[in-house]
Amino acid sequence: MSILHVVSVSGGKDSLATLLIAIARFGRHRVIAIFCDTGNEHDEVHTYLDYLEQALGIAIIRLRASFDDEIAAKRRFIANDRRTRREYKTEPVFDESGTPVPARDGRGRIVTRTVKRGGVIVEEAVQKTRKVGGGRRVRWTNKAKRRALAILQPTGNPFLDLCLWKGRFPSRKAQFCTEQLKRNPAVEFQLDLVDAGHTIVSWQGVRRDESQNRRDALKFERVAPRMYIFRPIVDWTAMETVAYSTARGMRHNSLYSQGCDRVGCMPCINAGKDELRQIAARWPEHFARISEWEDLVSQASKRGFSTFFNKELHQPGTSDRRVHAANAVAAVIEWAHTARGGRQFDMLSDQIEPNACASSYGLCDQAAGFDSKVQIARSQNHAANVRAASLSTPGQELAIADDARSCTLDLFDSNAAEAFALNVIGYQRETS
Repeated sequence: MSILHVVSVSGGKDSLATLLIAIARFGRHRVIAIFCDTGNEHDEVHTYLDYLEQALGIAIIRLRASFDDEIAAKRRFIANDRRTRREYKTEPVFDESGTPVPARDGRGRIVTRTVKRGGVIVEEAVQKTRKVGGGRRVRWTNKAKRRALAILQPTGNPFLDLCLWKGRFPSRKAQFCTEQLKRNPAVEFQLDLVDAGHTIVSWQGVRRDESQNRRDALKFERVAPRMYIFRPIVDWTAMETVAYSTARGMRHNSLYSQGCDRVGCMPCINAGKDELRQIAARWPEHFARISEWEDLVSQASKRGFSTFFNKELHQPGTSDRRVHAANAVAAVIEWAHTARGGRQFDMLSDQIEPNACASSYGLCDQAAGFDSKVQIARSQNHAANVRAASLSTPGQELAIADDARSCTLDLFDSNAAEAFALNVIGYQRETS
């Protein structure tokens, strides 16, 4: 039974540092690098992946999700949709004194639900509601059917096909893009390796200080039989990952020198004003592409409207058309150049020079002495270089070993489990 180390590569700084650590410890022959292609990246990401393959002497496996079957199933559903049910808006019911009226079932008994209040589980009555207005038909209208079926075909672009299937774009509250385009293809690839008899360690370039959702990320965990996750830079900072890779002579993705703080979708549905302004100034063709996608996905949706961004720039209670117009790409770009909640045009927002170098990580200074910055970091006992030194020092053992040993490895006895845990993280004890 062999142990394979699968590293998820995005073309960004964090995955680069993770990949370098994995190769340094286990060698190229035991490391498999994968890239999940969403179809919404900048071309420079693919150029950078080619550079990594040449610089490190590895092959990066490109994975692309396919939604051909889902789109075919949706076409059949739309064509055969004959539902007669209607959906209604509802409002709560109160008696004359303003007290909520409880809902009752067909036998007149009060309907209750189980909830947790102050840490105590209690049963509380469900409030009665009543329908408002005439409601709307659930089924697709004949006009909507003809419109959707004319456009609902696989395009070969994973991101666009996903949105055509869903009839909408992802949003902050329904961010299905990450799951469908990145997580699922990577998991399926690794499960195939497990089925082939391998033990898989999935290396992820995740840092706790990236977001609130990742603040409790574990460094090492077992997620399934013969499948583990290792996050070697989980407690690093962004500058530590940059310094680690730079000290080893690696070139970073050029997008980091063109005003981008991250590398991924171009643009991301959650992009803020600064990022939107940078894209509009440097790569306006991406917004032109997104505008075309909005037209296609709108035609494939039941209501006939869908926007890539949902910045809630519309007035509450407005119609679908007004919501669509207020959040369309052109309107969002205009909003990105405003201040004070969109009420005032920002006079400095157009001062971006498309060809000028701009980096949050000091990469513009790399050619003019970034190595000196790394040297200063070393002299200050910079955490990234402390870790880098420990990687090549025999006999060192970090706290991650304790995390690894605490996992239950039911395929091995206690001695083998500890040896496996230490082997995963790249540290071995000296034997006397």
